[in-house]
Amino acid sequence: MFEADAERFRTAGIRVGADQRDAERSLLEETLEPFGVDERNEALLMARLYALIYCFENAVRNLISERLAERHGATWWAQKVPQKVREFAEQRQKESTENSWLEGQKKDPMGFIQFGHLADIITNNWGDFSDLVPTQHFLKQRFEEMEKGRNFIAHNRLLLPGEFARLEMYVADWNRQVGL
Repeated sequence: MFEADAERFRTAGIRVGADQRDAERSLLEETLEPFGVDERNEALLMARLYALIYCFENAVRNLISERLAERHGATWWAQKVPQKVREFAEQRQKESTENSWLEGQKKDPMGFIQFGHLADIITNNWGDFSDLVPTQHFLKQRFEEMEKGRNFIAHNRLLLPGEFARLEMYVADWNRQVGL
């Protein structure tokens, strides 16, 4: 009952309860407080790009999983993923399980492949993705350039604004192609 009334007030523009954005901002400020202003500003700048790459990479993983499962059934992983990619993922998955103190997703093998493997899987199954991606050249060129930027982000290095624009453009191109 309260939620229904609260939603009615929110719809009318009346603030109800704690604002989650303010709480998140406060927690972030508290977490970053020990560091210098320059490092905090750079971190916040890069956080936006990290979020973009995180969403992109996981959306591609989901697209591959869903498309191949839909077209090839539950055994798509064993049938459609190149052996070297499967072996890589299975080894990383095994290591993750052995390091059980580290919490996180451990069941889906797609979570253990590298960024570059995504393009390999799509290329090896081109017939299943050619209706979404214009050419293999488009796929490889975009993914190779995005991987370089992704690795900068993953290793906590600051990218320049032009690289932000390039990555944002490539993600937008991809999203238009696949209908996101």
